[in-house]
Amino acid sequence: MKNMLKGLGAALCVALPLLAQAPAGAATPAAAGAADQALVQRGAYLAQLGDCAACHTAPKGKPFAGGLPMNTPMGRIYVTNITPDAQTGIGGYTEADFARALREGVAKDGHNLYPAMPYPSYAKVNDGDVKALYAYFMHGVAPVQQANRESDIKWPLNMRWPLMFWNMAFLEKGRYRDKPGKDVAWNRGAYLVQGLGHCGSCHTPRGVGFQESALDESGSAFLSGALLDGWFASNLTGEHNTGLGRWSDEDLRTFLKTGANRHASAFGAMTSVINDSTQALNDQDVAAVSKYLKSLPPVGGNGAPAYTYDPQATKVSLDRPANDAGARVYTAYCMHCHGVDGRGFAPMLAPLAGNPNVLAKDASSLINVTLNGTGDLVINGVPSPFPMPGFAAVLDDKQIADVLSFVRAGWNNGAPAVAAAEVAKLRQSTQAGR
Repeated sequence: MKNMLKGLGAALCVALPLLAQAPAGAATPAAAGAADQALVQRGAYLAQLGDCAACHTAPKGKPFAGGLPMNTPMGRIYVTNITPDAQTGIGGYTEADFARALREGVAKDGHNLYPAMPYPSYAKVNDGDVKALYAYFMHGVAPVQQANRESDIKWPLNMRWPLMFWNMAFLEKGRYRDKPGKDVAWNRGAYLVQGLGHCGSCHTPRGVGFQESALDESGSAFLSGALLDGWFASNLTGEHNTGLGRWSDEDLRTFLKTGANRHASAFGAMTSVINDSTQALNDQDVAAVSKYLKSLPPVGGNGAPAYTYDPQATKVSLDRPANDAGARVYTAYCMHCHGVDGRGFAPMLAPLAGNPNVLAKDASSLINVTLNGTGDLVINGVPSPFPMPGFAAVLDDKQIADVLSFVRAGWNNGAPAVAAAEVAKLRQSTQAGR
């Protein structure tokens, strides 16, 4: 039972830090009144915060019709149809049924949902927002008749009743309550980050049952960074080197709206977060999220002294690249975008000097993005002109390890070297099925 519960809890780890976009072509019944339209519109905005379309819309599929495969340690599951179709979707759900599924992970027929659905975060969503979301999914989304697909998980691990015990152990019921002594903006930011935004699903490390180690700022591990599906979700606390300690409020707001600033650029799953969610947030909510995140005390980090830029030693290496295998690779493949000085051409091309992702102890994100590149940031409909290409077919494991070790040591970054075995492991896991 212990191993089974652990495996089922591990399904939490498949919930990526993608946020949702209101679907194009959403249908609204002509009979809906003006007041209902306002509620539906509000629900559409909230759905962007809640990771709904990103998980419930398959590539080239119809909005919210499900079918997206998600890998778990037990096998593959397929997300469900949440359109208002009465036969295959949630058209038969009452608002109470909808609220229970959203906050407690229990479907209308009583079966437990896999916690790839981040209901431990959605438990904090208030009644008014649940009502608006329900109105949107019932009246703002086109019904699609598409049967749900059974998971590939084999018996007995496909039994869902053990999830009741996982919920008893790890699900904290109760809506978000404003913290005394904090202003309106801080509390709004906390509500968004902890609730519909469910940032902790990716950015908070996991406990022994694969539950989030903390669900709010009262836990020291909250948003301190975590490994997830081949990426290391960044530290979002005030830590100076690997977190947001050197970011101003304007830096953070710029990143949320555009995916890039003078410190870093979005890649991996965070690209979808920017594209499908945060760029669409209104200015008040962006400011609230930034205020809350900037209030978090520093946690974690790489144990190094506070970062200060120093290009001299790295410049010498690049002047004579024959003496350093990593410098040779950097000169041939990286320098034209990221520069001799490591500062790139921000925000168009990411800096490497002092970049929190470069300084992190875990190099998984650097290895992954070097192997596989990243998708385009698309801001206001315009794709970024210089997305990071993948080098899996160009560079071998040792070359990637060499260049990343060079980058992590360069410009006074002072981060640990990368081993070829680490690259080989991620190459195998991320290239499977490509």
